[in-house]
Amino acid sequence: MSDSPISRYPVPELNSLPDDVRDRILAVHEKAGFIPNVFLTLAHRPAEFRAFFNYHDAIMEREEGTLTPAEKEMIIVATSALNGCQYCVIAHGALLRVFAKAPKLADQIAINYLHAPISERQKAMLEFAIMLSRTPEQVQRSQYAALYEQGYTDDDIWDIAGITAFFGLSNRMAIVTEMQANDEFYTLARVPR
Repeated sequence: MSDSPISRYPVPELNSLPDDVRDRILAVHEKAGFIPNVFLTLAHRPAEFRAFFNYHDAIMEREEGTLTPAEKEMIIVATSALNGCQYCVIAHGALLRVFAKAPKLADQIAINYLHAPISERQKAMLEFAIMLSRTPEQVQRSQYAALYEQGYTDDDIWDIAGITAFFGLSNRMAIVTEMQANDEFYTLARVPR
């Protein structure tokens, strides 16, 4: 972790946290080799930390449906870029590179998904997610029909909406806390192995 602040709010010491919050953070550290700053930043309010990561896990680790881990990250990168969330574009761009095994894809989606080398099905998914982020009041049945034509189900639409909505919250909290991305995210999966 760099010496610069990762948040404009106080970041608690690990040993001062409730056991379950500390254990979750240590488990992430063990798996990733570093602690993503979102965990340290949100630990400032343990009850909200728990609620945030419980919902995160419910939508991101859901195995039912047709969305792949890479497609879930595509939604996050595209909508986070729209919302101007630097932390989420960088952190989830890294995860997208890992899942898609495509070192340029996250940058291409963050700038303009319409010009990214993704399928028409994935473009329809991102079009819906962006509309839901930008102009949710304009979502109507014709948007669902366009997704059905691409093979999406109502459960898939719920997944797209849940990810979009949850990361709308995440984007806004990252912006308000001035959350900084870990150095590790900038280089993760940039060069294929």
